Amino acid sequence: MDPGRTKLIMRTTALGDFCSEGRLFEMPYRLLRFLVARKYPEARMFRQPDRLRKSYDAVIIGGGGHGLATAYHLARDHNFTNVAVLEKGYLGGGNTGRNTAIVRSNYLTPEGVAFYDRSLKLFQQLSEDVNLNLFYSERGHFTLAHTDSTLRTMRWRAEVNKHMGVRSEVVDRAEIRRLCPYIDLDCGGVQPIVGALYHPPGAVIRHDAVAWGYAKEADRRGVEIHQQTRVTGIEVAGDQVRGVHTDRGFIETSKVLSAVAGYTPRITEMVGIRTPIVIQPLQACVTEPLKPWLDNIIVSANLHVYISQSSRGELVMGASLDPYEVHSERSTLDFVEGLASHTLELFPFLSGVNVNRQWAGMSDMTPDYSPIMGRTPIRGFYLDTGWGTWGFKATAVCGETLAYTMVHDAEHELIRPFRLSRFQNYQLVGEKGAASVGH
Repeated sequence: MDPGRTKLIMRTTALGDFCSEGRLFEMPYRLLRFLVARKYPEARMFRQPDRLRKSYDAVIIGGGGHGLATAYHLARDHNFTNVAVLEKGYLGGGNTGRNTAIVRSNYLTPEGVAFYDRSLKLFQQLSEDVNLNLFYSERGHFTLAHTDSTLRTMRWRAEVNKHMGVRSEVVDRAEIRRLCPYIDLDCGGVQPIVGALYHPPGAVIRHDAVAWGYAKEADRRGVEIHQQTRVTGIEVAGDQVRGVHTDRGFIETSKVLSAVAGYTPRITEMVGIRTPIVIQPLQACVTEPLKPWLDNIIVSANLHVYISQSSRGELVMGASLDPYEVHSERSTLDFVEGLASHTLELFPFLSGVNVNRQWAGMSDMTPDYSPIMGRTPIRGFYLDTGWGTWGFKATAVCGETLAYTMVHDAEHELIRPFRLSRFQNYQLVGEKGAASVGH
């Protein structure tokens, strides 16, 4: 055996027992070179600029999925690259990294179905678009009904979905049992399941990888991403945006997008705009890893529980909004106790499984459970807010539609129903019957 081969085997053995009887296990070259290289063999995923420029054509406040997706589409679709993304912490550290990573389009209103179905289709091809494995996994999405009235809403949603070309159907107990054999259809005799809305395209995707993928490709096209950069004010002259004040200096710009979810009221206050947004905590948790057994996404509209299994085997679980308005990301014992109780009604055999960690995000809620997107009374100031319990699944379509809106200063057709002015004109888009378990 040549000396180079011997040295390689010794290094891999010491670092992880990657050889057996003198032979290396087969592994991809791309992974192997990270193991044996003395210097990291690839460039950073995205740059970290040393300083802010004096001016940009557009500034995006918020380095979560929505802000990064918008930057990506500005650069890719419109060659609009003199753009800065400002993030007060680290990329994806807000609600993008705190959600349960479900993608679906089985909403109630025609406006909502069209909007989220476009997002689902963009997610299906996103790994290829950003050249990064995002672990997109189609699972099938069940929204369980425990009462006749809830089942009527499921039938309503199914008909709207079918009319809009989205695959959804109401299924009975036997079909639920066939596709999810481990569920207790009688829920321990507490609230028996009477049927469900089944949405085959329902999927999960790695949420932090979505943020990294958008950031990587936006950066590659010239967008600057500035982490640890806090916005302290927005300068407005008359009714036109003129610039953004940060803790690292002032930026001249005529276009600003606020994509900060639960921090929206702090930004709108800087420009003197009032919105009907209220902030409520939304909590989630994950269990210890288990062998794969749950192929579907299960949502109980009456128990206020949703659950799926990650690629690592963890059960990812969430519940309804906390019943109070507060700007807080603190998780509570009351949440995990209630969630565990309802989860065991569906899957009693999980009683010995440990919860590994829990967390909370700040949900920006609107009265009609639909987002607020597009232009505002301040020219050049655009809003992306009102996402409540359904913001992550809209990431892809938000980037596409808001990039169009910023470039043309006119709302993309998919987001016209979600304009801020609808609250003055009484043209609400009532999604309360389909907005996850936040109702």
